[in-house]
Amino acid sequence: MILLLTIVVVYLSYVLFKYHQKRQHLLSIAKHFKGPYPEYFLGCFYLFRNKSVPEVFDLLNDMHRKYGHDVSMIGAFNDLVIDISGTQNVEKVLLAKTTKKSFPYEFLEPWLGTGLLLSFGEKWFQRRRIITPAFHFKILDQFMDVFNHEADVLVTKLEQRAGKGEFDIYDYITLYALDSICATSMGVQINAQEDPNNEYVRGVKQMSEFIFRRVFSVLRQFPSLFFLYPFAREQGLVIKKLHDFTNSVIETRRNQLQAEQAVGKVEFNADEDELYSKRRDTFLDQLLKVTIDGKPLSTADIREEVDTFMFEGHDTTTSGISFTILQLAKHQEIQQKLYEEIEGMLGVDAKSTTLTSALLQEMKYLDLVVKESLRLVPPVPFIGRKLLEDMEMNGTIIPAGTTITLNIFTVHRNPKVFPDPEKFIPERFSDENKIKRGPYDYIPFSAGFRNCIGQKYALLEMKVTIVKLLASYRILSGESIGQVRYKTDLVLRPTIGIPVKLVKRI
Repeated sequence: MILLLTIVVVYLSYVLFKYHQKRQHLLSIAKHFKGPYPEYFLGCFYLFRNKSVPEVFDLLNDMHRKYGHDVSMIGAFNDLVIDISGTQNVEKVLLAKTTKKSFPYEFLEPWLGTGLLLSFGEKWFQRRRIITPAFHFKILDQFMDVFNHEADVLVTKLEQRAGKGEFDIYDYITLYALDSICATSMGVQINAQEDPNNEYVRGVKQMSEFIFRRVFSVLRQFPSLFFLYPFAREQGLVIKKLHDFTNSVIETRRNQLQAEQAVGKVEFNADEDELYSKRRDTFLDQLLKVTIDGKPLSTADIREEVDTFMFEGHDTTTSGISFTILQLAKHQEIQQKLYEEIEGMLGVDAKSTTLTSALLQEMKYLDLVVKESLRLVPPVPFIGRKLLEDMEMNGTIIPAGTTITLNIFTVHRNPKVFPDPEKFIPERFSDENKIKRGPYDYIPFSAGFRNCIGQKYALLEMKVTIVKLLASYRILSGESIGQVRYKTDLVLRPTIGIPVKLVKRI
C-alpha cells in the first residue's frame, strides 16, 4: 500500500513538474506580447467567467485596445493562444504553408468532413485546384439568374412588412441565402423562403446552433468528451439527415449527367472553351466532371465540398447582406445616394431589371458601400490557425501546436489606416484612398493562398440583393436598432436580429 501511494505521489509530482515547466516556458513567450496574467491552472478563464456571448466578443476586441496589436493569452491547462491584428504578423501567418485550421473548426468535421475548409497539406492543394474552375467568372455569370429570381422572391415576401412596424429582416435574408446557395451549389430548389420549416433548412440551422454552443463550452478542448453534451445524439441524427439529402442529390444528378452523356447531350471535356456558355452548371455539376488519375470523385468526396460550400456560402453572405442593410438603415444620406445611383442607371425599370455582373460593375458607389460594410462588420471576424511548425514572431519562437487567432475585426479598426474607424464612410474605398492601405490592412475574405475561394460569388449575391431591395423599398431603422450587438461562433451575427422598417417606393 505504501509502495503504491509512493508511486502515485511520484507520478503526480512529475506531472506537476512538467506542467510547471511548460507554464514557465509559455510565460517566457508571453513576455514578447502583452496580455492578461493567467491563473495557475485555469489561465485566463476568469476573464470569461459568467460572460454572455456578446460580452465575450467585446472583451476579445477590448484587449487589443488595452494591450496593443498582438495579445497573448494562456488558457486553461497551459493552452497558449496568440491573438494578432498587427499586419506584419498577420501576413506571416496567412502566407505560412505549415498551418491548419484551429480547434473550433474541428467541430464542423462530422458534418463537412475534410473538404476545402478543413483539409490541409496535399489534400487541400489538390481540392483547391479541383474547385477553382467552378468559380470561373463565366460560371458565376450563369448564377445571376438564380440571384435575380431569389431576390425577387425576397422582395415579394417583404411586401407584407412594408408600411408597418419594426421587424427582423435577418431571418428573411437567411432563407433567401439558403435558396440561392442550394440552387447554385446543387441545382436543387428547397424553397426555404416559401417553407421555412423545410427539413433541410431546419437541419442547417440546428447545426449552426450546435457549433455555436460547442465553441463556448468549457469542454471544447476535450472533443473525446463530446458524448457528454446533451445534444450529442441529436446532432448525430441531424447530420445523418443532411448527409442523406446531399447524397441523394449527388446520385440523382450523377445519373442524369451520365444519361445525358450517353445520348450526346453533355460533353465532359473540361478543357472545352465553350463549356461555360453552353448551359448553367452548378457547383455539383463541376465536381461530378472532375477526375483524379482517371477516376471520378467519390460521393463522399463530393459531399464534403458541397456541404462545405453550403455552410460557408449561406451563413457568411447572410451576415454580409444583413449588416449592410443595418448600416444603410442607420445612414439615410448614404442610402439615398446609393438609391440615386441605382435609379440613375436603371431608371423606371429599376424594380424589374434583370441585373448582370457587368451592370453591377458599373455601380461604383454600390461597390464602395459593400466594401465599407465588410470593413466595419466582416462576416468572419476571426480566423483560427494552428501552427504545424515553430514560427518566429515578435522576436521569440512560437512552438508548433499553438493556436493563432487573426482578429480581422480589429485589423479593420486600425485608426492609422482607417481614421474614425467606427464610422461608416464608403468614400474610404474611393480611388484616391486606395493607395493608403497595405495588402493586409483590409482582409474581409482573408488573404494568402487560403483566401476565400467564393469571394466573387459572395460579392455578386450581396450586390444583387442590395440593389433589388433599395429599388423597391426605403429601409428605415427600427426602434430597437440601437440595441443590436455582435456575437460570433465562426460567423458574425446580430444579437437581436436586424430590426428595420420598410417604406415601399412608388
